[in-house]
Amino acid sequence: MGMSAGDERAASPRDEEWPEAEKAEKLARGAALKWASGVFYRPEKLEGLGHYRRRETQRNNSIQSRLKSTVQSYLEGVSAGLEQLRSAAQEVQGVCQDLGAARWALLDSADHFQGLQQMRKLMEEHVQLASVVQVLPQIFSVHEVFSHILQLLHGQHLLEAHVELMMVEQLRDDILSQLHLRGLSGAQATVLSYFSGLQDLNESLAKQLWDIVGSSLRLVREDPVLFVTAVRIIEREEKIDDTLLLEATFLPPGRPKGWRQKFYQVLQDTITGGHFRAPRLDAEGPGLAKHLAALQKDIVCELCVVKDLMVQCVPAHYNILSVCTATYHQALSSHLQEILREDLDKQGLFLLLEWALRVYHSPEMMGHPDLLPEVDVSALDPLMSSELVDQTERRYVMKVKASVFEWMQRTLDVEFKEWFREEEPETDHEGFFQSALPAIVMQMLNENIQVASLITDSLQQKIYNMALEELEAFLGRLREALVQCGKEHQQDRAVPKYYISHLLAVLNNNLALSNSVASLHPATACREVPGSLQAALDRMQKKATQLLLEELLLDLQPLCLQLPSRKWLSGSQLVSSMCEVIDKYAKDFSRVRKPVFTLLLAESELLVANQYLRALLQRKMVCKSREERGQLCHRLLQDATQLRELFCGLGLDRGQQSLEAVFALRELICLKDPALLSLEVLGFVTKYPDVSDEHISTLLDIRGDVSKEVRHVVLEMMAQHPQALPEGYRPIFSTILVPVPELPFCLRKGKCA
Repeated sequence: MGMSAGDERAASPRDEEWPEAEKAEKLARGAALKWASGVFYRPEKLEGLGHYRRRETQRNNSIQSRLKSTVQSYLEGVSAGLEQLRSAAQEVQGVCQDLGAARWALLDSADHFQGLQQMRKLMEEHVQLASVVQVLPQIFSVHEVFSHILQLLHGQHLLEAHVELMMVEQLRDDILSQLHLRGLSGAQATVLSYFSGLQDLNESLAKQLWDIVGSSLRLVREDPVLFVTAVRIIEREEKIDDTLLLEATFLPPGRPKGWRQKFYQVLQDTITGGHFRAPRLDAEGPGLAKHLAALQKDIVCELCVVKDLMVQCVPAHYNILSVCTATYHQALSSHLQEILREDLDKQGLFLLLEWALRVYHSPEMMGHPDLLPEVDVSALDPLMSSELVDQTERRYVMKVKASVFEWMQRTLDVEFKEWFREEEPETDHEGFFQSALPAIVMQMLNENIQVASLITDSLQQKIYNMALEELEAFLGRLREALVQCGKEHQQDRAVPKYYISHLLAVLNNNLALSNSVASLHPATACREVPGSLQAALDRMQKKATQLLLEELLLDLQPLCLQLPSRKWLSGSQLVSSMCEVIDKYAKDFSRVRKPVFTLLLAESELLVANQYLRALLQRKMVCKSREERGQLCHRLLQDATQLRELFCGLGLDRGQQSLEAVFALRELICLKDPALLSLEVLGFVTKYPDVSDEHISTLLDIRGDVSKEVRHVVLEMMAQHPQALPEGYRPIFSTILVPVPELPFCLRKGKCA
């Protein structure tokens, strides 16, 4: 199985020459060794060694035979290739010899080529002269052609005139091109001078074309032939421009003409000048509505003409309907901006907003059935930008605000005069006093809000906000007028004659305004009255209520001045007289609606209780005996009970009455044992936390039997238990000022007794 040393030495030169073979042989030996160790790892397997040797010998013989056949075929191919290379080398050598012979022949003929070069130059000159001789008749007849073209233009034979004009231009351009190629720029001026009439003819033709384009909307209805002719000429010139620009070797004078672009410009100028350069007066005052209506009618009619007729007269790539639509749109947008620069009134501003935001896109104009679906302005910019719309809406709101202020002031002036009339205010079907003021004000505001809703939601919201601001300001002015009326009434209570009735009407009007404010809001789901406006309504109600209570106070004060007194203590009809006055006012109060009526009753009851306690505390009546205290307690019980029953009969619940303070005060006076005063006072202070030390001290003085020690204990107890006013508490004693006790007069230093 192994190799001898001689074999290894014989193989070494080959291995050095073919290292890959050595590597392959090592791999093969390793693989064979691995296979043999796997097969003969058991002794009994050695018996099949001869079998394995024969099989491997056969396989090696097969492989060697296949290798020999493959090498033989490769050797045969190499022999054929060598033979082909040998024949190709012989052919190349023959070609090289032929090329050398041709080169020597060309060198011998070089002298003859000089004569051919001169012949070529003569030939070129001959061709040029032949070309010049050929066009000479055309050059000599140029001015005659000019005259003929001019006659054709005067006769409006535009196509024929343009054909001849193109021929003359072609002749001129060919000559200029040849001069340009030869660098003869000096001769170009002579040619241009000779063909100078072309410029005038071009201008004359262009003028007729633009006149036709300017009258295109009329011509396509009456005689479209002229318009179609103009478009055909424009397209011819456009093709010539494109060809010359594409070649870009020589550009004749006057090129490119750009007549298609000029066509669009003339058409746009015609549209703009025909409708949007109206006199300034047409865009102001009452003429604005007529001006906008005329624009609407003309634009729709002319776009219909473009859609139905003009589109058929121009190539499709002109996109003439879209161009005209955009032109009308842009010109109209600029025209509206010019109108808005004027000082328009609110009606003019409303007309512009409605026309631009509603009418313009409606089926009456750009959404007209005859224009759809080809005309579509939705892809264009808005007719009025959002900034311009917002600015115009604000201007409109300011105009409406001034108008609303003026109308409200007139209404207020009329209302103020009504207060001084010699008759009661009008009543509704239920007998409640009222005036026309709430209906007038709310109708005015509601109409403006509803009108604004026809434009945009944003304008409606702006008008709504303005309406609330103006209503709040109006309530302030109404309150000032009411104060002025009250001052005049203070000077003479007979003026106005029906002062109280008008105050009650004001309260009903204020309630009606408060109930109607929510209906102004554009969103039906939002019915909340703004806080500032509600505060203004509350201030108005408070002022009217205050003036009514002042009237009640003026009638009660003469009776309250008699309290307390010995005559009152012994028995008097003072409280009965007070009840009569209160009942009289309550009958007047019944002419207001229930929420306000209940408020007036509660405020009147608080006023009566306050005045009764004020009279009792400010004009001290000291009880000299137990009998007088009992008599005072009895009188307080009778008066408080009579007043309480009166207000209960008028519809005011006991829980809403402040007269309970009189009953509580009576309990302090009726207490038989002064030593228990501290506990009673503590309960009294807890129930009425606005009572002060001075009030309690005055009550103790009224009793007439309280010692200094008891007084000190009571006041000390109050100091130890300060009270805070609970939320919603109605003060009773805090508005009552009691007289300051007089200090003893001392002549020398020392303690005062």
